[in-house]
Amino acid sequence: MMKRSQDLDILHPAPWRSVKRMACATATLAWWLALGLTLGALSACAELPYYLQSVSGHLQVMRAARPIDSLLQSAQLSTQLRTRLHSAQQLRRFAVAQLSLPDNASYHQFADIKRPYVVWNVVATPAYALELKTWCFPVMGCVAYRGYYDQAQAQAFAAGLQEQDLDVSVYGVPAYSTLGWLNWVGGDPLLNTWANYPDGELARLMFHELAHQVLYIGSDTVFDESFATTVERLGTRQWLRMQASPEDRRVFAQSEQRRVAFRAMTRAASDKLRKVYEQPALSDDQAVRRAAQKTQVMAQFRLDYAALKASWGGYSGYDGWVEKANNAAFAAQAAYDDHVPGFEALFQEVNASWPDFYAAVKRLAQLPKPQRSQRLRDLAASRPAFEAVQDHAQWPNASAY
Repeated sequence: MMKRSQDLDILHPAPWRSVKRMACATATLAWWLALGLTLGALSACAELPYYLQSVSGHLQVMRAARPIDSLLQSAQLSTQLRTRLHSAQQLRRFAVAQLSLPDNASYHQFADIKRPYVVWNVVATPAYALELKTWCFPVMGCVAYRGYYDQAQAQAFAAGLQEQDLDVSVYGVPAYSTLGWLNWVGGDPLLNTWANYPDGELARLMFHELAHQVLYIGSDTVFDESFATTVERLGTRQWLRMQASPEDRRVFAQSEQRRVAFRAMTRAASDKLRKVYEQPALSDDQAVRRAAQKTQVMAQFRLDYAALKASWGGYSGYDGWVEKANNAAFAAQAAYDDHVPGFEALFQEVNASWPDFYAAVKRLAQLPKPQRSQRLRDLAASRPAFEAVQDHAQWPNASAY
């Protein structure tokens, strides 16, 4: 099992933000099924065991949840957990007051589920493509992952996909969002799987998951996750500037520098793979050559990572991801990043007003998928000057806007 580090976006493609993140549909769908909205129609379906594990898994999480205010009154609470819960409360208030994120029941409870991840996601791609396989569900639409509360079940499902000659990735997810639909029964709790993150990383994950409660359109994973990642990134920068301590800024800056460098390296490798996959493979010789080129790109990626790791003084937080990197891992990461430049440009376009930004995104979401994707690409093309300000500013004192 991969060791968690501060670099969350890679180790749960919230990177692996979120993530970030892709597990958000599992529990929500399960709850609606449990309420009887669609379970009757699926009673004879082969997917029934999948839905049932989602129901029982989410109910287990909710049974473990306790109000944070009550926990803080307990003399038996460890100093470390007490500090983290106080931080979570402060970040929750910041999310409402400064980022205009929903003020509701979510993240006012804490649950210790006695394991390092809440779910394990399975993603898959063809052997020679970077397009994620999708699965379609009632209510939630089509999503590019399958979430399992039990790691062994996730691995078993992944093994079946591998038998179909797909590239498959299984990764642990520390948090998911029920999209605000379950706030009437307590909302999404803070979990032990991410409660001990440094404050900057705790902020990133909380802001990302709350963003899903602002807008989630379904059947467009890249749009949904890129939007939440944008809220996460810009919101965390605002928190760093307004409330973070010097130590918070130092810790986050170090993590962010590694994260940016690693993402740049993975994007470069993905671009090389796309060029390989664009080549025809109609003959046996062409197929052999394409396979060899894929192997060469992956080998060079790992050499590049070794050099990057050495420049970090041996920091090993990405080792597990790199060891298992494949098409599916690269494609899942891209789902969180592809439209972020466009969303950030839109944020700038509305003068960094969070309510105006959310309203603009909701209008964008009404467009057909090709049109909204093109609009985001056009916005991204208009933002080089904004990007340059970010790249050359003196972090962490730089304004995000």
